[in-house]
Amino acid sequence: MSGLRVRPATPADFPAIARLTVAAYEADGQLKGENGYGAVLADVATRADDGEVLVVEDPAGAVLGSVTFVLPGTRYAELSGPGEAEFRMLAVDPAAQGLGAGAALARACIDRARELGCSAVVICVREGMAATAHRLYQRLGFVRTPEKDWSPVPGVALLALRLELARA
Repeated sequence: MSGLRVRPATPADFPAIARLTVAAYEADGQLKGENGYGAVLADVATRADDGEVLVVEDPAGAVLGSVTFVLPGTRYAELSGPGEAEFRMLAVDPAAQGLGAGAALARACIDRARELGCSAVVICVREGMAATAHRLYQRLGFVRTPEKDWSPVPGVALLALRLELARA
């Protein structure tokens, strides 16, 4: 969809971000049997305190998706080390999937990492996550980094991906 715009989230966006993030994770089957992760996803204010929350909106200004961009050593960083950036909780409203919103958010995070002089972007995806997400990250150049795979709770396997950023 042309006309998508990525921008920093404002507190006025937080309720929409909370709703669409939980809805996207539920639609993808990622909240089944999980204790408390839905509440973490919905707590946009805390994410905004500890990282950069970005939104993508359509030409009419409707929020279609969001992502949280973080640096190593911050509350939401899971994989990133020195010189690396990370993004988490990328979610697109189920009603807006397939319009390019997820790709726009991922590209914005990659661009932000470049602006900050990072050498790479790392992310983790849940094993069994929608194939469309895996294809998106592969198209953007992310590669599997199995040595960084991990599990936050029993039964949840997170697969690490890394995108090496070209030096300027």
